[in-house]
Amino acid sequence: MYKKSKIAIVIPYYNAKKHIQQVVNKLPSIVDVIYIIDDCGTEPLPTSLSSIEKITTLKNKTNLGVGGATKKGFKKAIIDEVDIVIKLDADDQMDTNYIEDLVEVLVTNKAEYAKGNRFRDFKALNKMPFSRKLGNLMLSFLVKVATGYWNNFDPTNGFFAIQTNTLKKLDFNKISNRYYFETSLIAELYFQEARIYDVSMPAIYGEEISNMSVWKMPFVFLPRLFKTFIKRIIKSYFVYDFNMSSVYILLGLPLFLFGLIYGIYNWWFYSSQEIFAPTGTIMLVTLTIILGFQLLLQAIHYDIVKAPKSLR
Repeated sequence: MYKKSKIAIVIPYYNAKKHIQQVVNKLPSIVDVIYIIDDCGTEPLPTSLSSIEKITTLKNKTNLGVGGATKKGFKKAIIDEVDIVIKLDADDQMDTNYIEDLVEVLVTNKAEYAKGNRFRDFKALNKMPFSRKLGNLMLSFLVKVATGYWNNFDPTNGFFAIQTNTLKKLDFNKISNRYYFETSLIAELYFQEARIYDVSMPAIYGEEISNMSVWKMPFVFLPRLFKTFIKRIIKSYFVYDFNMSSVYILLGLPLFLFGLIYGIYNWWFYSSQEIFAPTGTIMLVTLTIILGFQLLLQAIHYDIVKAPKSLR
């Protein structure tokens, strides 16, 4: 199945000297090339890796973050005419036994992008720290809304495989270099109508400590997710296309906002005067809020139906 495809692994390396050798040793035989991108950490790559023929080492001039390092590997894979690229972390917290499952999805053309989903393995899910579990659940829903991939979960999972032909269509300048990397990548895939397939796999937690605090996640992600959402809606419904959902948004949003703002103003005004609001005012506020909300629900429904779907 894999003989016709040239398969590469991209490993962004940053201070994982204790684990990188073990990660490389676990890679399956279907892997043809291994790109290790040294992202200028304090721990140099073990010299033992230089003797492995499949490994190509690339070094960033400055620290670019996981996204910047991975993009460097992507560019090298495109130059080397690789067919499929798998992104794998260097901290040995990703089960390499699932590499073939990710590749199979792309080889059989079920999707253009296959990624891990840690929320389908209930036994492994119970071992996930509660704070991380809660944070990932909330973040996953927000990413669905922002990116338009309503049918996929665990979007921030960094263990994924992608077709190089799909990578060639992306503007790497629009993909984040750091923690927003996976989300920004998925956001760009949406405009290529790329299908995403979830592969169930367990979460692995070892000695490594995440550099991203769970409590910092809302402050880091929310502004960017909002920007991603606005950009997607404008491009999808007012630049690249104009459809019934566009009409629902154009009518529903002003009606809902008018009813909400006008209602709050009148509530404040008549409360301060200690008199009852006129029935007509109450009806106007109620009608515009309900009608606007219903139109926005229709737009959301259309957006969910329109989401790219992989073959199951």
